[in-house]
Amino acid sequence: MLAIGAIGLAVAMFWPLVLHLGSDLPKDMGDPLAQAWQLAWGGHALVTQPLDFFQSNQFWPGRDTLALSDALVGYAPLAIPGHGVEAAVARYDVVFLLASALAFAGAYVLARELGLGAGAACVAGAAFAYTPWRLEQGGHLQILSSGAIPLAIALLIGGYRRDRGGLVYAGWALVAWQVSIGFSLGLPLLLGLLVGVPLVWWRLGRPLVAPRATAAGIATVAIVTAFLAVPYLQVRSDEPDSRRSPQTVATYSVGPRAFATASSLNPIWGPVTAGLRKDLPAVAEQTLFPGIATLLLAALGVAWTAWPRGLRRALLGAAVVFAVLSMGFEVHGLGRFLPYRALYELVPGWSGIRVPERLHTFTTLALALLAAGGVARLTARRAGAARWIVPLALLAVLAEGAGFGPGRWYPHPRAPLAPAGLAGLADPLLELPATADDNRRYLLWSTDGFPRLVNGRSSITPWRTTRILEGMTGFPDRTSVAALRRLKVRTVVLHADRLVGTPWAQWRNRPVAGLGIARAIVGRLVVYDLR
Repeated sequence: MLAIGAIGLAVAMFWPLVLHLGSDLPKDMGDPLAQAWQLAWGGHALVTQPLDFFQSNQFWPGRDTLALSDALVGYAPLAIPGHGVEAAVARYDVVFLLASALAFAGAYVLARELGLGAGAACVAGAAFAYTPWRLEQGGHLQILSSGAIPLAIALLIGGYRRDRGGLVYAGWALVAWQVSIGFSLGLPLLLGLLVGVPLVWWRLGRPLVAPRATAAGIATVAIVTAFLAVPYLQVRSDEPDSRRSPQTVATYSVGPRAFATASSLNPIWGPVTAGLRKDLPAVAEQTLFPGIATLLLAALGVAWTAWPRGLRRALLGAAVVFAVLSMGFEVHGLGRFLPYRALYELVPGWSGIRVPERLHTFTTLALALLAAGGVARLTARRAGAARWIVPLALLAVLAEGAGFGPGRWYPHPRAPLAPAGLAGLADPLLELPATADDNRRYLLWSTDGFPRLVNGRSSITPWRTTRILEGMTGFPDRTSVAALRRLKVRTVVLHADRLVGTPWAQWRNRPVAGLGIARAIVGRLVVYDLR
């Protein structure tokens, strides 16, 4: 029943995307295009090249090119069925909805494990899964996929509390799965548990239960993390930009005002906070408004004496600590002393995380649980109060986190169709122009057969790819053709409908005679055969 309710709520919150599975994508035509490809590649690689999983078809002739961003490896089994662009889009849509459903279910189960009733636990699920901050994360599936965090914590608490090794191992296995989705959330969760679990047992003064399950679980996490870390370490060695510079991190660090800034997609608070949004350098990452309803309920939960004081203090402390960490740091000024700088400098792998604000995930989880405590406090005062308090609290939380209002729904633009004649061209191939928006399209279209592409789109662009593209402005000429042949590129495609304002706008005036290549016009494509 919980799963059905969680999925039903996700469907209701993002309707009518459900009516357009396979044709539309949530939020925009940015990162969802690339992540739809990323999911599809996971299923393809799992079947065809499991031992070379990270050697994707983008950024030819690079190595381990899937490790240039969070790889969503944990979703690979779900991506095996289906083939082509429509299946890739439908898969992304379904996983997008399931991610919200799992976030709701995970927070619900954790709230129940912490002693709250079903109604209050529903508020926890809603406040976590549909916090206003998540409205801007429609293209960041690795961040939306946070439901395993509360669910893993709930299983670990239940397993250790009841001395049930199966639950303990399942909790650690979920931690491993969260790491496999991406290090942005997996690494903070893992470090937090490795410090937090021993600390809690030390404070309680109890002997450790389920030691075998604990050892097996931690070993599973270690094996998965090590397996995933190898290609990322290789990329870190090859690509100087894989270690985010302090200036890059500081770009995303705008200070406390982010917590008062809501997404423009929020029909209630978006217009109110427009002035705070207008000069943000990265709006999608810096609108951290948690919702007034959640904050008010959380304040009631903090002061609810019927709930264990240690638990309330721990949740409040977690909310404050992660809120401070979410602010990142500044290169100059007082902001350079913020604690995130210590994590950036000292913790292995942390300097590869570009956006500190994504730690807000943990802030919203703590606030959601405190808000559930606030609801429990209100309903405990009088018999029958839950009949109206819980629905009102749910309605308030969901209204503040909704991306739809009168006359509009959460955006669901139509995915671009692949042009006729693109599939089946000899690879490796280069497609031009090669802007970020273009490359996202090319990646999505490449799910029809996964040809090797010089193009690609990740949070890091390899230096080799940058140099290749810099040398293509004169294509086709002797220098560019010779460079491509050295790379064994067999085909170059110009997308004629996207060439206005680019160096190739006058492609008809660039002869191919004497270059040893052939040119053909196929619909909207100008295809150069370099063989």
